[in-house]
Amino acid sequence: MFKGHPKGLLAAALSNMGERFGYYIMNAVLVLFLCSKFGLGEAVSGTIYSVFYAGIYLLALVGGYIADHTQNYKATIKTGLIVMATGYVLLSIPILATAGNTTWLLALTCFALFLIAFGNGLFKGNLQAIVGQMYDNLEAEAAKEGPEALAIAKSKRDSGFQIFYVFINVGGLIAPFVAPLLRSWWLETNDMIYNAQLPALCHEYINGAAAMAPEALANLQQLMTSAGGNIADLAASCQQYLQIFNEGIHYSFIASVVAMVISLVIFFISQNMFPTPAKKEKVASVEYTPEEKAAAAKEIKQRLYALFAVLGIVIFFWFSFHQNGMSLSFFARDFVDSSAVAPEVWQAINPFFVIVLTPIIMAIFGALARRGKEISTPRKIAIGMFIAGLAFLFLAIYSFIAGYPSADEYKALPIAEQMAGKAHWWVLIAVYFFLTVAELFISPLGLSFVSKVAPKHLLGLCQGLWLGATALGNLLLWIGPLMYNAWPIWECWTVFLVVCLISMGVMLGMVKWLEKVTA
Repeated sequence: MFKGHPKGLLAAALSNMGERFGYYIMNAVLVLFLCSKFGLGEAVSGTIYSVFYAGIYLLALVGGYIADHTQNYKATIKTGLIVMATGYVLLSIPILATAGNTTWLLALTCFALFLIAFGNGLFKGNLQAIVGQMYDNLEAEAAKEGPEALAIAKSKRDSGFQIFYVFINVGGLIAPFVAPLLRSWWLETNDMIYNAQLPALCHEYINGAAAMAPEALANLQQLMTSAGGNIADLAASCQQYLQIFNEGIHYSFIASVVAMVISLVIFFISQNMFPTPAKKEKVASVEYTPEEKAAAAKEIKQRLYALFAVLGIVIFFWFSFHQNGMSLSFFARDFVDSSAVAPEVWQAINPFFVIVLTPIIMAIFGALARRGKEISTPRKIAIGMFIAGLAFLFLAIYSFIAGYPSADEYKALPIAEQMAGKAHWWVLIAVYFFLTVAELFISPLGLSFVSKVAPKHLLGLCQGLWLGATALGNLLLWIGPLMYNAWPIWECWTVFLVVCLISMGVMLGMVKWLEKVTA
């Protein structure tokens, strides 16, 4: 799999895998954790999640600028890992949220999320830039051997980023199991059992028992009895359940700290294998004529235009795709039977499919290239948008046939009626299958596209721009829970379907121009 690729690719992929493992532990539970710990509604927790997720990618611009300005990518990456580890340490402290401490505790949690986002900004884009530089060096060496060797080296870039992406998802595959397992173990240790609906009902009772609807109170009593609580003193039982429930999640963040340390060790040991841009820049001292400078400026301008055009499209892909941590997580909690599988575990389906499907898709792309029918990167991105639309088309049709109302209406139904209407796990399997195939057509190939068109002196910044476009898409994520709670949910999924199809159409309209720029 690594034949013909730069020798530093495996080390970079392993370092990124450790960081992603720690990150995905937190990401798998974040929006549900905010609801269970602080009693926040989906809209508020979704807004915090959106800002945090956007911050991760927006701060990559800062990280890219720092690395490009200092020409010290490696120190920037190592600093990022340390800052992230500090954020996870703060999240791992198990303090029960009460009426007296919620304000400062929520502020502390948001500060910890900022540290994780800032550290990620220092780390993520710059490591991707280093991988891009590896392939620049590979192509430069191949060019000395002739056109045929150069063509082979250039063909390695897309597959190299796909390999890099697989390792990201190895960490993402394992991580979602950590928090649910620790939480369930901690509940069982305290003679309780897991129930996804109890935290919200417990907060509702604590915040105003007298105002609870009779149906909600009956649901709370029924679930608390089955979970091992004492309904004779519901207030105390609710406090105890919330404390134990959330302590288990806090402990899982310790695993994130360990993952950051492992990633730092791998990067530190392997750093001599990675390119050093500062040394490359000192060697490159060449005088150009005014005509050559004008031609170079024109080419750079065209490349940046192409970059921004693609970034504008992928904003809407991420707005739809990253609902996997938002609306789809709420859907797994509310509309899918979680008696056997916790809602967070469904986050592992996506990385599982990435690992399984990447070799297949790489083989298909390789076979087409050998037959002279290679699909260009811009065209692959357009196809990915269409496939993402299929995921939401399927979910919209299923939800319409099932007659699902809005989430707020559904959660107000008696427990027995809710359980009778819950979807089977295969529904989420099908949705994540389509979304993962779409992701493989867009995300790793988008990174490859950026590394192709980015001016060499702006590698880190341009990778940061890719992440910045992702941030803008993430800033729109909060819209998902609003639709999810207010409309029949098939209408919510239809909105994402339309967004994907429009993006695909715009991308197809620009394909020939983009292919010319990246030729």
